[in-house]
Amino acid sequence: MPAGGCLFVIVGTDDKPIYQAEFPEARSQRREDTLHLNQLTVIHAALDMVDELVWGTQAMYLKQVDRFNDFYVSAFVTASHARFMLLHDARNEDGVKQFFTDAYEAYVRLLMNPFFDSGAKVPASFDQRIRLLGKKHF
Repeated sequence: MPAGGCLFVIVGTDDKPIYQAEFPEARSQRREDTLHLNQLTVIHAALDMVDELVWGTQAMYLKQVDRFNDFYVSAFVTASHARFMLLHDARNEDGVKQFFTDAYEAYVRLLMNPFFDSGAKVPASFDQRIRLLGKKHF
């Protein structure tokens, strides 16, 4: 992840990633698999913190839930208990909260689409919307 970058992951109720996007997008198409795997490991490790915090609050936005070296992990939990996880290296609470709110709106619209199969790949229109939100807020 480049400096000033973020990794956004939607984790389903079964603790498997449903969707992921990196902001800003990597300049080259070649990524180091180990770096990306380490980022997902940090996010996956923070899921335990989210599961503990979610039962103690009624808020969907859980703010910063974990920290690893110079990176922060922020979380948002939907009504269906899908977790939005964001690995970022800059403290920007207002931008993160607004991004999660906008991403949640896009996610709800996706789920309300009668043509969307929850087991299918996320459509390109959703990916484009999330990437536009990433550019806007980060």
